[in-house]
Amino acid sequence: MDDYTLGLLAGVVFGLLIVVIVKLRTRNRAMTVAEKADYLSGRRARMLPALAIIYLIQQATYFTVPSGAAHRSVDDVKISAWLIFSLILLAAISTKGFWLEKPAVRAMIDDELSRANRHDAMRFGFIFAILTGIVIYAITMFEPVNGRDAVHVILSDGLGAALIRWGWLERVAHRDG
Repeated sequence: MDDYTLGLLAGVVFGLLIVVIVKLRTRNRAMTVAEKADYLSGRRARMLPALAIIYLIQQATYFTVPSGAAHRSVDDVKISAWLIFSLILLAAISTKGFWLEKPAVRAMIDDELSRANRHDAMRFGFIFAILTGIVIYAITMFEPVNGRDAVHVILSDGLGAALIRWGWLERVAHRDG
């Protein structure tokens, strides 16, 4: 098994471990569907900014290795982890999230305000990704940029901006009640 596949496997195992821990922590709480939806919605509002910060800080590790440096196995693991994390965050922001919850809870969490916030965040992330692409294009007029690095920055900036925006909008909505 090569290092890239090992990194992907480690990311999937780590993600499943987080899901199992979260499910085990909340299994004994007796809540109605509305209480559960309110609890999960509040948790999402608290976790989105933290996830965005973790995601954006993780980008610093990608750019610590100079582009001309020799290939190392750990770099494949870092890229794999980033790829898995990006896919999970993209899936979370483009769907209702909370995939392991009952459909009634998921439907209640995805109310009109939450959908509007998520769509606004996706719009914001798209605009931010396009602007990042324009900046990278301008930079290439003076210095060449590796295509893989450009894609990494555009994707990370767009997804990070969308997460920050969605987290901020959800926190404001919960604060205003």
